[in-house]
Amino acid sequence: MGMGLSHWKLIFKKVKNWSKDVGSWGLFISYDSMFLNCFEHASFQNWFKSIGFSKSRKAYIEGKVDTMTDLNEIMDKLIAMGSEQTKQIFLRHGAKEPLFGVKVGDLKKLVKDVKKDQHLARALYETGNSDAMYLAGLTVNPKTATKEMLQDWVRRANWYMLAEYTVAWVAAESPYAMELAREWIKSPEEMIAVCGWSTYANYISITPDELLDINEIRQLLKQVEATVHDEMNRVRYTMNSFVIAVGTYAAVLHEEAMRVAESIGSVHVDVGATACKVPLASEYLRKAKQAGKIGKKKKTCIC
Repeated sequence: MGMGLSHWKLIFKKVKNWSKDVGSWGLFISYDSMFLNCFEHASFQNWFKSIGFSKSRKAYIEGKVDTMTDLNEIMDKLIAMGSEQTKQIFLRHGAKEPLFGVKVGDLKKLVKDVKKDQHLARALYETGNSDAMYLAGLTVNPKTATKEMLQDWVRRANWYMLAEYTVAWVAAESPYAMELAREWIKSPEEMIAVCGWSTYANYISITPDELLDINEIRQLLKQVEATVHDEMNRVRYTMNSFVIAVGTYAAVLHEEAMRVAESIGSVHVDVGATACKVPLASEYLRKAKQAGKIGKKKKTCIC
């Protein structure tokens, strides 16, 4: 467009100040060409990332999203739904900026509309905004997820809610559930390993016992029993949850899971400045048995 970098800096200084005041993303819709041009300047990359536009430009440029209108509308709604109180709660739990602080219950109000547009659902994750990323996990169709997409998602899951829930849920219902769970469990990176254990646990909860690799699950139970107390912090949590999932949803392995639960006892996890507690697996399984829930599969693990 023939404008120098200094002109762009001036424009975006004004845009940045204005967007803080009104929380609107609409200006980018009116100036599509300016939007694309500015993304080419490294000077603006950090700012775009801070407001949640880290990689949605890729979907935009490649034509996967015809316009940014729908994405802007959803982001505007997330801004309106967010609160400083909820944001601070998430930050205490380990969330990373950027995020608006939207309650999960409020995110679910947007699921029906977003599900209609799978390009939009994926573009939400690409924003890098934690609220938008969680919403993406609730709306993307896991059956159409590619292995490349899931690998990208797990690498960018920067706190436990995204790793243990968002990515794990989608991966567990994807065609690559077991392949990725086995790979991720072995990762030296905490959030990826966390996602691996959670993916496997969720897969067990929705898959008939006759389709499960029972011998492999037995080996994983032995691994938990032998190593859980020496693992990375959130990995300890998901290993404990894995024992609970096996004992609850795989009826054939209930007794073995109960033995392991009693063997490992209380699992310590640093949950920071929160009131969260790690469930005692043996107590959880006893209550599940008393309630007649053993072996009852879930229709979906995405919730």
